Amino acid sequence: MTKYIVVTGGVISGVGKGVASASIGRILKEYGFSVTAIKIDPYINCDAGTLRPTEHGEVWITDDGGETDQDLGNYERFLDQAIPKLNNITTGQVYKEVIDKERKGLFLGQTVQFIPHITDEIKDRIKKAGQGYDVVIVEIGGTVGDYENIPFLFAVKSLEDEIGKENIIHILVTYLPIPSHIEEMKTKPTQISVKLLRENNIEPDFILCRGKNPLDEIRKKKIQIYSHVPYENVISSPDVVGEGTSNTIYAAPLYLIRENIGDKILKKLSLQKRKEGNWDKWKMLVENIVNPKKTINIAIVGKYFDIGDYQLKDSYISINEALVHCSAHLQTKINLEFIDAKELEKNPELLDKKNINGIIIPGGFGSSGVEGKINAIGYAREHNIPFLGLCYGMQLAVVEYARNVCKLEDAHTTEINPSTKNPVIDILPEQKVIYEKGGTMRLGAQKAKLYGKVKEIYKKEEVYERHRHRYEVNPEYHEILSSHGLHLSGLSEDNKLVEFIELPNHIFFVATQAHPEFKSSLLNPSPLFVEFVKSCIIKSEIKIDNQTYSLPSPISTSVKLLDQ
Repeated sequence: MTKYIVVTGGVISGVGKGVASASIGRILKEYGFSVTAIKIDPYINCDAGTLRPTEHGEVWITDDGGETDQDLGNYERFLDQAIPKLNNITTGQVYKEVIDKERKGLFLGQTVQFIPHITDEIKDRIKKAGQGYDVVIVEIGGTVGDYENIPFLFAVKSLEDEIGKENIIHILVTYLPIPSHIEEMKTKPTQISVKLLRENNIEPDFILCRGKNPLDEIRKKKIQIYSHVPYENVISSPDVVGEGTSNTIYAAPLYLIRENIGDKILKKLSLQKRKEGNWDKWKMLVENIVNPKKTINIAIVGKYFDIGDYQLKDSYISINEALVHCSAHLQTKINLEFIDAKELEKNPELLDKKNINGIIIPGGFGSSGVEGKINAIGYAREHNIPFLGLCYGMQLAVVEYARNVCKLEDAHTTEINPSTKNPVIDILPEQKVIYEKGGTMRLGAQKAKLYGKVKEIYKKEEVYERHRHRYEVNPEYHEILSSHGLHLSGLSEDNKLVEFIELPNHIFFVATQAHPEFKSSLLNPSPLFVEFVKSCIIKSEIKIDNQTYSLPSPISTSVKLLDQ
């Protein structure tokens, strides 16, 4: 019988339900259970593909081409397994499916209502996504008390009635604020969250208490008395995990282990451990993040930062995490400098003032900040600074090279300049038919044949990385780019599409049409990111001639992965 763990949130959004869900999943996987995780998003969008990164954060891409919530990224990074698109359920998907069925007459004349038709559709989707797994973790987005959560809370309660209370548990993740004017941790918001959850006929089995500091005994007892949750099931989960540590989400399962949450969950679900968990490698990697031996500085030149008076760095969270994975394996602290590409358009000399050991140009859409990104790419190429281009970053690297090396002065992408005389980046003729019919993008895992340095980095002749884009390197310009020294080191099966480019006489200049950050995890970091960070370490340690420099591929130094 499949067991279900439902995770809801209280007090505020962004409290850490995704990390908590992923951590619990990792713990249960270490005990020998097959685990998957589902994210429920109460918005009416059918998927995350149309949402602005500055509003919702990064769009996560699955192997099977789903544009989903970024919490699926947390699940994959912790569980070290692919999560399919059906594991992201939205209100839009649910209502669209029910309405489509009604229009087709599949309800045989019934009056279609919120109960049971909407809630049954939610249950069916949860069960389908969890089919074949021992444990299914269901994270409901938002906070209890939100109007839009009601259908999903009703559905999981109905699921509980259907499968029996012994096969499902509820975990409420709440936040305990410490108001600055009194410097006292307050439990009242948690008490209110428990009350709101009960109004939906759901009793929490565990309360996971998030906060700046660990939960003390007085407040733990107060929450236990108010909620009627057993004292031992009121779990402390602070921001800072242990003495002297930095904030790394990968320490979260280690702290939860100390709270013995895994054994408590198994007891509640009447399960027995299939094996003892082995956390040695995980602990070592966390220790390396917390106490690195080296420090380097990497700039991410992007555009999705601005949100009112604040910056939303979640727009590039998978890149951040892929670098953290490298940090753990290479025992190196990576200071990230987030540089707004729009600023580089106004002030191209900005990079001269910064001590940068590497530059990443991430994916994106539209014209804002494009010339700033091109300036940064040219700077990295000319100053022999390690460069990694991702998706749009590769396209703009081709534009920069075409303009400044191939001397095609007006070279551009037709996304920005449809009338350019040298459309080095374009929608291919066979794609235009699909595009004009409303097709969106090339999504999900795509095959690339590898050559050169990239082949040696991946240690294989072909690789499947995830994509999210419309435009391609124009095949009409492959020859001129290659003849001027740009190596097309990864191609599609039919040789039409460029998947990777590289410059051999450079410490590290590699770009890809794909998003390798989506397949990086703490235990298995992306090979491309690892080699990039290795070159940044070298750049930080030795002075390199700015004109030409060639290293064996992959870079051969004393810098090695922990497993090597």
